[in-house]
Amino acid sequence: MSRQADLVFTGGPVYTVDVARGLMVPATAADGRPASAVAVTGGRIDAVGGSDDGQVAELTGPHTQVIDLRGRPLLPGFQDAHVHPAFAGITMIGCNLIGAASLAEALARISQYAEANPQREWIAGSGWRMEWFERGTPGRHALDAVTGGRPAYLSNRDGHGAWANTSALRLAGIDAATPDPADGRIERDADGGPQGTLHEGAADLVGRLVPEIGFDERLAGLMLAQRHMHARGITAWQDAIVGNYLGSADPLPVYLAAAQAGTLTARVRGALWWDRSRGGEQLPDILARRERGQAGRFSASTVKIMQDGVAENFTAGMIEPYLDPTGCHQHGSGLSYVQPDALRQYVTQLDAEGFQVHLHAIGDRAVREALDAIEAARTANGPATAGHDTRHHIAHLQVVHPDDIGRFAALGVTANMQALWAAHEPQMDELTIPFIGPERTGRQYLFGDLLRSGARLAAGSDWAVSSANPLRAIHVAVNRSLPGATGAQAEPFLPGQALRLAEAMAAYTAGSAYVNYLDHQTGTIEPGKLADVIVLDRDPFAGQPAEIADTTVQATYVEGEQVYGG
Repeated sequence: MSRQADLVFTGGPVYTVDVARGLMVPATAADGRPASAVAVTGGRIDAVGGSDDGQVAELTGPHTQVIDLRGRPLLPGFQDAHVHPAFAGITMIGCNLIGAASLAEALARISQYAEANPQREWIAGSGWRMEWFERGTPGRHALDAVTGGRPAYLSNRDGHGAWANTSALRLAGIDAATPDPADGRIERDADGGPQGTLHEGAADLVGRLVPEIGFDERLAGLMLAQRHMHARGITAWQDAIVGNYLGSADPLPVYLAAAQAGTLTARVRGALWWDRSRGGEQLPDILARRERGQAGRFSASTVKIMQDGVAENFTAGMIEPYLDPTGCHQHGSGLSYVQPDALRQYVTQLDAEGFQVHLHAIGDRAVREALDAIEAARTANGPATAGHDTRHHIAHLQVVHPDDIGRFAALGVTANMQALWAAHEPQMDELTIPFIGPERTGRQYLFGDLLRSGARLAAGSDWAVSSANPLRAIHVAVNRSLPGATGAQAEPFLPGQALRLAEAMAAYTAGSAYVNYLDHQTGTIEPGKLADVIVLDRDPFAGQPAEIADTTVQATYVEGEQVYGG
């Protein structure tokens, strides 16, 4: 025997991605039959074949570990193109409201955390949901009642606002005379004083006072988050904010420490935060951070620009003004955190320096401004080529004007979708649709139109904003409704924008691998690629679309090393 494999998977269907068609498809053996075995040598896929053919069998020796799939499918590992694990990990070990079913449960968790952590100067955490509160805005007095006089600061689950108690607001000096910052809004009581909710940049007025969490605790949080993601079949991701945002600590040192120690088992691309309070003068700092931010499986070679906020608090940048429930224009048309002319300049400069730019755009105006900026960069610097491989992408894309759909493919811009949001649920039905009206409601999460236009799709979760589970997001991409939804919420949301399962799976594997610059070595199952693969408990292609979210990950492998599963 000339060589023998370290690991062989056998006895189950093997799926890969036809990148040209953007579809997950059954892998095939050399004789054209569906593949059911994969050999791994030195962390790479050595052969793909049948369980009983010679190609894999001849690589199986006495020291080969053989994994009997028992009919379960083997897939490329999922990759998350927009996620916040460093922040999520801190939340998981702090005052964690993620997953709380109601305001009552959230308040009980806050009270329990305060009682269990008397040494903490502040009660700090994250995860509350806007639909728990009238108008989506929590008040300070409810928080006062469970925090025992200590200052409290709790970020919204989407990271676009915070809930502060009276003590925290006083320490920050916020009163009726405090002006709103340019990039945010202080929610106010009838007398003009702070109500307790701080939108967008206003959150930093308090967030900057919260004591920074120690390095060891932040590292522990990242490792906890990594375990959480591996358990959901995620082998690589793009961290969408590597920098200081609304009082959060910069995760770059933590990532570098984990990468250098070899404990970062995932492949991670870091998106360096573009500070919207600064301008082009920060470019030298960004360049220096990119140079420093390379270690092991971590690379900080992307820049993240947040162009607008979110629709629920009227900060998503819209072409037309928001409505109120009576149809009157009362809320303006949202924010552009970076002025459009400046955005075009910055993206052009970053593109010239070889950075990938990752843009947050929720509203249709913000999407257009992001596309305009990329178009300016392409005009000035030329298209993306092998020697100038800037794979820009725009995340979220909640409302897209029809005139802009075709521009994604024309400009080579990847549409980075968070599919879990494309469904009827309270935040959509109560805090968004009444304020954007029927025409814009019909332009939300146009994944089908984007794909049909020739755009490349990638996928991400935005965890801890929403679940990190790719199979839940894929379920919504296909069904346009949440798993287990009943009544009106079970009604598919714009079903004409649904993706086929093969398309959604391709976006969450090869599509995100492209965005993460990992497509040359991951994202498909084929000889020569790294063995970043997962085993599912069932074949989702063999079941009903309504059962996709019932699928679970049984095992996760990175370079053939098991990082999750029994």
